[in-house]
Amino acid sequence: MENRRQFLKNGVVGAAGLAIGGVGLSAKSYASILGANERINIAVIGINGRGQAHIDAWTGMKDVKIKTLCDVHTELFSSRAKKVSDKTGSTPLTEWDMRKVFDDKEIDAVSFATPNFWHALGTIWACQAGKHVYVEKPAMHNVWEGRKMIEAARKYNRRVQVGFQNRSITNVMQAMQFLHDGGIGDVFMARGLCIKPRKSFGIAKDSQPPKTLHYDEWLGPVTWRPYNEKRDLYNWHWFWDTGNGDTGNQGPHQFDIARWGLNKLEHPVSVFSTGGIYGWRPDQCAQQTPDTQISVFKYSDGKVLEFETRGRASNGEGDLGIKIGNIFYGTEGYLEIDGSTWKAFREGEKEPFTGSTTPGTSNESISLTGPTSEGHFANFIAALRSDKTEDLHCDIHVGFTSTVLPLLANISYRLKRELQFMGGDMKMEKFVNDPEADALLTRAYRPPYIVPDQV
Repeated sequence: MENRRQFLKNGVVGAAGLAIGGVGLSAKSYASILGANERINIAVIGINGRGQAHIDAWTGMKDVKIKTLCDVHTELFSSRAKKVSDKTGSTPLTEWDMRKVFDDKEIDAVSFATPNFWHALGTIWACQAGKHVYVEKPAMHNVWEGRKMIEAARKYNRRVQVGFQNRSITNVMQAMQFLHDGGIGDVFMARGLCIKPRKSFGIAKDSQPPKTLHYDEWLGPVTWRPYNEKRDLYNWHWFWDTGNGDTGNQGPHQFDIARWGLNKLEHPVSVFSTGGIYGWRPDQCAQQTPDTQISVFKYSDGKVLEFETRGRASNGEGDLGIKIGNIFYGTEGYLEIDGSTWKAFREGEKEPFTGSTTPGTSNESISLTGPTSEGHFANFIAALRSDKTEDLHCDIHVGFTSTVLPLLANISYRLKRELQFMGGDMKMEKFVNDPEADALLTRAYRPPYIVPDQV
């Protein structure tokens, strides 16, 4: 075991995380010759929806083995385990209780594709157990618990990567550097867009949970309530106790790019968000979060970040017809980015003067799961082998700072007013003389699923 740990600390950076297709070996054939002392064992926690992308990523890398699949929906085990076996020749273990996964000393890292409200506690537990973590966006369900994730990562010296995959997409990185280098002058405003039409998912009466679902574990930190099929699986996104709406679902990818392009390493000092549900009546759908939401943030230097979420049919914006993307405005022009394609325009000109140098992909074609990049997963593996947090493209502190934005927007929306935030102090993270707003920075946790004050 000590030999494995020493290898993970001193292993070669880069090659360790490469997808193996380019060297002429399938994951299945490579696994048969891979030495145990060279392998990183991973557990995937949350194997529905986005979790399948995690499975695809890890099974496509050499020196990486999915040892365990974990989910409270046990009906998923057979098909997901077969998927791993078919690709690698190795059948993973299955487990519904993540705490037992953390007890396994052979597991080096875990990747979370659970509902948002499990991200913080799961990450903290994993760090306490000595596991490195890849956690999906948004990094956390509320602001306070996100700070605890940072504290846990630092205290236990664990690598924690947040799934803002744009951070590892070459064209996006190129666009951000172009902005930071003054390509359109001084960038004074960023606009993020999440135009993602969704239909009503209806209503249903409370009922008994399926026998294949460990419902208490599914609820975890959430205040107890009866099971309802319309609040399970993907629909949990649209209720305040479990999700953050599309502003906090698809939106975080574009919030991250907006903050990155503005080069803001601090929180905003004010936020105002408004909107509502315009697609259906309350008797047609149980959704609580808005399907239309406009949010405006201001930073201490006066720079502005705008964000618009539209869940109804709508046009795209800009020359690229952006529906899920960003526009940046500078003193000498503007820049549009859609997926991994970007163009920059000088003021008053209709044709771009520069843009992405390699073929890009429109976010519209990958909007069901958000931007994807094998590079982001590979970057996580490379950072484990280098044993350097600074090698991560999206360390927990970066992911936390971007996730704070949609969470603040939702607090303003729910309170129906503009809020002043102590953005200058990155560890204060409170509103200015506003205990009502401060109360929404955290939640009441249900024992024993409590995020501790001291991690």
